[in-house]
Amino acid sequence: MKASAVPETREGARKIVLLSGFESFNVALYKASARDLKKRYPHVDLLVFSDRDIEGRREELEAALDGADVFFGSLLFDYDQVEWLRARIADIPLRFVFESALELMSCTSVGSFQMAAPSGQKAGPPPAVKAVLAKFGSGKEEDKLVGYLSFLKIGPQLLKFVPGDKARDLKNWLTVYAYWNQGGKENVEEAFAYLASEYLAPPGDENKPKSFIERIFGVSGAPKPPVETPALGLYHPQREREKMPYFETIASYLDWHARTRSHKVPAGAPRVAMLLYRKHVITKQPYLADLVESFEDSGVLPIPIFINGVEAHTIVRDMLTSEYEQQRRAEGVVEVDSLKQDATVVDAVVSTVGFPLVGGPAGSMEAGRQAEVAQGILGAKNIPYFVAAPLLIQDIASWVRSGVGGLQSTILYALPELDGAIDTVALGGLCGDNIYLTRERVFALSNRLKQWHSLRKTKRDERKIAVMMYGFPPGVGATGTAALLNVPNSLENMLQSLKAEGYYLGDADELPTGESIVKALRTLEENATIMAGYDGAVNAVSDMAKGEPDVLVKKMEAAWGPLENYIGLATAPGKGSVVTGLQLGNVFIGIQPALGVEGDPMRLLFERDLTPHPQYAAYYKWLQNEFKANAIVHFGMHGTVEWLPGSPLGNTSLSWSEQLLGAMPNVYVYAANNPSESIIAKRRGYGVIISHNVPPYGRAGLYKQTAQLREILNEYRENPDENSALRTSIFDMVTAAGLDSDCPYVDAQTSEHVRMTPEMAESLSQKDFDAYASELYTYLGVLENRLFSEGLHSLGTAPTRESMTQYLSAYFDGDIEAGLIDEIIRDLLSMNTEEITGMHRALDGEWVPPAVGGDLLRDGKGVLPTGRNIHALDPYRMPSAAAATRGAAVADAILKQHQDANDGAYPESVSVNLWGLDAIKTKGESVGIVLQLVGARAVKEGTGRVVRYELIPLSEMNGRPRVDVLCNMSGIFRDSFASVVGLLDDLFVRAAEADEPIEMNFIRKHSREMQSEGIENTTARLFSNPPGDYGSMVNERVGTSGWEDSRELGDTWASRNAYSYGKGDERGTARPEVLQSLLRTTERVVQEIDSVEYGLTDIQEYYANTGALVAAAKAAKEDAGVKNPDVACSIVETFGKDVTPKDLDETLRMEYRTKLLNPRWATAMADQGSGGAYEISQRMTALVGWGATSGFAENWVYDGAHETYVEDEEMRDKLRKSNPQAFRNVVKRMLEAAGRGMWDADEETLENLRELFSDVEDEMEGVQLAKAKK
Repeated sequence: MKASAVPETREGARKIVLLSGFESFNVALYKASARDLKKRYPHVDLLVFSDRDIEGRREELEAALDGADVFFGSLLFDYDQVEWLRARIADIPLRFVFESALELMSCTSVGSFQMAAPSGQKAGPPPAVKAVLAKFGSGKEEDKLVGYLSFLKIGPQLLKFVPGDKARDLKNWLTVYAYWNQGGKENVEEAFAYLASEYLAPPGDENKPKSFIERIFGVSGAPKPPVETPALGLYHPQREREKMPYFETIASYLDWHARTRSHKVPAGAPRVAMLLYRKHVITKQPYLADLVESFEDSGVLPIPIFINGVEAHTIVRDMLTSEYEQQRRAEGVVEVDSLKQDATVVDAVVSTVGFPLVGGPAGSMEAGRQAEVAQGILGAKNIPYFVAAPLLIQDIASWVRSGVGGLQSTILYALPELDGAIDTVALGGLCGDNIYLTRERVFALSNRLKQWHSLRKTKRDERKIAVMMYGFPPGVGATGTAALLNVPNSLENMLQSLKAEGYYLGDADELPTGESIVKALRTLEENATIMAGYDGAVNAVSDMAKGEPDVLVKKMEAAWGPLENYIGLATAPGKGSVVTGLQLGNVFIGIQPALGVEGDPMRLLFERDLTPHPQYAAYYKWLQNEFKANAIVHFGMHGTVEWLPGSPLGNTSLSWSEQLLGAMPNVYVYAANNPSESIIAKRRGYGVIISHNVPPYGRAGLYKQTAQLREILNEYRENPDENSALRTSIFDMVTAAGLDSDCPYVDAQTSEHVRMTPEMAESLSQKDFDAYASELYTYLGVLENRLFSEGLHSLGTAPTRESMTQYLSAYFDGDIEAGLIDEIIRDLLSMNTEEITGMHRALDGEWVPPAVGGDLLRDGKGVLPTGRNIHALDPYRMPSAAAATRGAAVADAILKQHQDANDGAYPESVSVNLWGLDAIKTKGESVGIVLQLVGARAVKEGTGRVVRYELIPLSEMNGRPRVDVLCNMSGIFRDSFASVVGLLDDLFVRAAEADEPIEMNFIRKHSREMQSEGIENTTARLFSNPPGDYGSMVNERVGTSGWEDSRELGDTWASRNAYSYGKGDERGTARPEVLQSLLRTTERVVQEIDSVEYGLTDIQEYYANTGALVAAAKAAKEDAGVKNPDVACSIVETFGKDVTPKDLDETLRMEYRTKLLNPRWATAMADQGSGGAYEISQRMTALVGWGATSGFAENWVYDGAHETYVEDEEMRDKLRKSNPQAFRNVVKRMLEAAGRGMWDADEETLENLRELFSDVEDEMEGVQLAKAKK
């Protein structure tokens, strides 16, 4: 890019092009300034554009830039726009770029002053400016940007006394920036007047000397000094209407408010500090008056402080305090040494700026590093910190239609969450170029503020707490369970701690046990109990139906009929809806209602247009309006209210989670290793997350036949010659244990698997048998050392000595000696008690410290201690450098795996599952896999933000082609990583358009084939559920046994995942024809497993997506007449060092050996009571699910399950007693598997199972009790 000079002498008008970025709402103001400037400088044209014109008026903008004298840009960040601009402003003589991408700011060039760094140096202010900047500010690292603002005021005056053109040009740059930063129409106009007077003389007057009069009195129309506007102040619309100056101190504002506005807010109203954008105040944005006065109207005392953005943390740190901080300081504990004497006590802080607290927009460059500073400040205040703002770069229509997206979601959600922000509310957005509030959203925010304030001020013995547990899917023993958590024990710990902290739990001396509460709740859920009727939610339903029904009530009645006539789930004829729950004093313990309809209780999860059924809605309304809960605690992972229909991100009044939760503070207990689903609870359900640890890790060991096999192998290997007779026994045992599939004998000559028989064992040479014995021994070692999650975690319980050793042994991969364990990690693990502490902090209305979500094995001690408000990562950093490297290695291994199985051929298409959970925990390894398969790499701009995935030239790809990739996205990935989705879509478009041979670019090949068939958008590769929907519905069908064959389940998956996502308006467009085309060419499916806790056999989502995707691809191939329709599947376990991909069946066998069939795992789980029994039950359902989707059906697995859970009398009785519904499901799945041909069980076994199933059903229905009474 050329260095600039003063514009050359030429004929015609001088031309300035102003391009405004994230402030389109100021375009009208800038155009007004342009008109007035023209009157003063007729030879100067100021042409105003917004960044949206780069797409919408590109030719007009390009023509304006051509031959321009000055380019002026502000708040421009989009990488593609920046690259386009850099190429087109290179020859413009004068270039001013402020507060934009570093790459664009480096184009700043004013005469001899250049912002671009010399070769090899970091971009930024010149050394002279840096030296001066160092003299401003507090000296604290986090305050450097604040010092920069101070320098802007005085810098031009200082430089007036420095001789030479270089100083002059630097002074002029600073002066223009000072005008610009002061803001307001007058200053904007004067900025360009100053620029014109210094550099843009009328044509022919460039060298004309000033007259004596002009030198003495100045030039007519010359720029005026900047109109000083305070860098910091307090705003109120009433003062603005009275044309009074802004308040300079909080004390003066509060004094005025008390004298003139006290009638607007009740006594004792929460005092809320509101951080406003100064530029919005100076330019008199109309929404601000609405915002402040709506707070007053709703009973909140606003303290509206306007700031530039970068100094937000200094306001909170130095000018605001809290009762908590004052009490601590009185006790001698000083956490903030810069707190001002007159600091104002507030009850909460609301930032309308977004971004990180430290640095604001500039702080987003180093958000992770500065988050610790922010946490120290907010921890010292210990009051709730909210972020709520209108959308400045998104219109209201797209928010309502598709949710808050792209960079706007990062500004409003991802970055503030690093600081511990809660209850984010989108307050409005753009309509055209103007910002409008949705007033109802402002009231929603103020109601939340009041509820948190009330929670904090209410005495503990008067607080009403609703504890919500779960019972879905129904009928399988799920009541009172949660993933990885022993709910009964955890509930017991929680209730005891509540009582100890002064909450009223009734007058009984002893609290009931957790198991007894769960058992009672199960009884309350039974149909007979419901039909009898008891205190319910009748009034809540009636209230909903009163008056003119709103939009949501109309939708509900359209789906379920008139509310007053509703009879369905959990309703008693003539008595109405029933609330299932128990009350201990002021604590209500309930079971979240099922979703859907009778016989299809999970239906709502999969049908977006449905509404919750009336009893579901009435239940939550009862909690709000009848029980009047001060707070609700959702107990474990996870409930359903946050998944209800509504905006994917950024709740509106039409979001069901918003309506049902109301303003109740929502404290959500969640597993620390699931930052993916927890952000749904946080963002759509307003959950303050309280993380809990995962259970300790166990090693599988060997048992039964595998243990016997190793003993025989050891004996054989001691002396192979003398023990050759053991060969037959070894082969027999391998076959009996089903290990012949895991560790087959492969003929060295033909490379084919050979069936193991006694005859073959004897005929093998010593060398060949010894080689096989060595392989078998190694495989048994892998089985023995494989990790699993042992049992369930109890909230707030510190690890025992044994479980501590298990955690640490797994963390150090077994490389640990007694006495040499990491004391830091041991101490952090011992802080599991912080889980209860964190819950109490939330229930006291305090700030809960944030932490990144993850697990110990992958993320190390950074995820400890638990009991914190977990968050995800910045989506603009995906993939991280390490994730890209590891993902590339995995992709290369997958390609080699495929080549080895297919005579060296590369796959044309691979399907990669992109899940929110593994993407967050691995920082984007699955994205790294996609990039390597396509042949692409991430490009970062100066702040470290990933801004493009660029194609790697074929010449650098070692002769391999670009592989086409079908990206199957979970709903969470789709909603949380919209920026990544856009970048991937852009990559596929460019790959399809690349001028490359189709035999070396399968994306281009398949795109052209689809074009020839008349298909639209043939580059679509990112598919998911409909907008706002989650799940494939396959696991629901398996759970209810509502399927006939795998093709039917594949079709279900395909119909649910036929929606394409990408850049622009591609936000859930149905494209089934593109999906089917891609499925027909898919040769391999890839699934990443990111943690020990969630293996293929542990949760239903894997077979419902990975297995069903295999079935869908196979069906598509069969329909197309493909000769070999089989689809391979690679499973990559990335929680350890070895990321070698395994085949699906191989991984399933290993999982079932080490978990479901392993006595150690089974005993540990069964010992957890009703929750453990449910976990066993769910794995039996998943076993059937894998058979249903992928065809995995091996007798030894079902034989082993039957032996472990049915034939073993002690185990059978334990499961049957602790959770009869769960045990019934175990038996049911065995019978189902046999009936569907997955298990070849003998008739005697099946008859015993049928009898057992009947006995359990009778027992559950009270038949035995009735017989006994007779």
